[in-house]
Amino acid sequence: MTEIASLPITRITHPAPVSDAERAALIADPGFGKTFTDHMVTIRYTAGTGWHDATLGPRGPLTLDPATAVLHYAQEIFEGLKGYKLSDGSMALFRPEANARRFNASARRMAMPEMPEDVFVEACKALVDIDKGWFPDVDGGSLYLRPFMIATEAFLGVRPANEYLFMVIAASTGNYFKSGAPAVSLWVSEHYNRAGPGGTGAAKCGGNYAASLVPIAEAMQAGHDQVVFLDAKEHRWIEELGGMNVFFVFDDGSIQTPPISDTILHGVTRDCLIALAREVGLTVREEPYAIDQWRADAESGRLIESFACGTAAVVTPIGKVSAPGFSFTVGSGGPGQLTQKLKSRLIEIQRGTAPDPFGWVDRIR
Repeated sequence: MTEIASLPITRITHPAPVSDAERAALIADPGFGKTFTDHMVTIRYTAGTGWHDATLGPRGPLTLDPATAVLHYAQEIFEGLKGYKLSDGSMALFRPEANARRFNASARRMAMPEMPEDVFVEACKALVDIDKGWFPDVDGGSLYLRPFMIATEAFLGVRPANEYLFMVIAASTGNYFKSGAPAVSLWVSEHYNRAGPGGTGAAKCGGNYAASLVPIAEAMQAGHDQVVFLDAKEHRWIEELGGMNVFFVFDDGSIQTPPISDTILHGVTRDCLIALAREVGLTVREEPYAIDQWRADAESGRLIESFACGTAAVVTPIGKVSAPGFSFTVGSGGPGQLTQKLKSRLIEIQRGTAPDPFGWVDRIR
C-alpha cells in the first residue's frame, strides 16, 4: 500500500507484463493512441462515501452491467496530457494541474463529482513512473495519458448517477498527423456545428467529439485533414477545429485567437502559446474572427500564417482552407516562421532542453 496524494492506492502486481523485446518492437513505430502500456489507475466514487478503492494495476477490460448509466446517457468526461522524457533522462508531466482544473470544470457541467486535483495529478504521475519503459524514442514521442470518468451506476432513470469510475490509461505515441504534408488542409463545415450556446462545448466530453465525426469524415473524403467549425447562431465566426484551437498571425506581427466561451474548449496548449507569444512582446488578441475575414485577409496578404494547437498535435500549421464555394491558401501554404518559432519554444520547454520560466514542467521523482 502506497499513497497517491491524500488517497491510499493499492498496487497490484502485473502477472504477465509485455516482455522487453515485444515492447521495443511495439514502440519502434507506435502511431497515435493504439499502443497501450501495461498498467492503469482506477479509483471509484460512491455518493455518501466519496472517492475510494484506488488501485494501480494491470491494464485490462472493464465489466459493465448493460444498464450502466454511461451507456445510455453518456455521462462521461476525459482529459489528454503527455509524459515526456527530459534531457537528463528523467520523466515529467507538462502542466498536469491545468488538466486537473479543466477535468473538474467538465465534471461540474456534466453533473459528476469533482476529483481532488492532487489525486488527479499523482495518479497520472504514478502511471508514468511505472510505465516509463514504454516511452518511445521516435520523432514527437511521448506517453499520452488519458484520464477519464464514467457513470457506472446501473439504472435507467434520467438523473445524475450515484456511482462513478475514474481511470488513467497510457499509450506510447508518435506524431499525431501522418500525412507528411508541411501544413494541414481544412474543410469549413457548412451544415454541422460542434456546439451551441449553453451546451457542452466547453466540457471535454465524448458527445462533442461524436458529433464532429460526420463532418470530419466529410472533410477527409474531400481530401482534407481536418474540419473547422463556425458558431451555431450566425454560422460566421470561427470557433475551433474538430479537436484543436486555432490562431491567426498577421503581417504586423500580432496574433489573434477566438475567445474562450461555453462553445470553445479551454485548451492548455492554447494557453501556453498565448503566454509564450506575450513573453517575447507580441500582441495577442482574444477576439472573434469571421470566416469571410479569414479569407479576405489571406487573399490580401494581411494574414500570413494560421495554426492549430492541442495536446495531441501540439502545433500544426494550416496551409489551405476550403468550402463548397471557395478555397484559399494561407501565406505560402506551408509552415510560417512564427508558427515554427512558437512550436519549437514550447517543445523545448516540454522536453527540458530550455529553461522553464513558467514552472510548467512537473518532474516525476
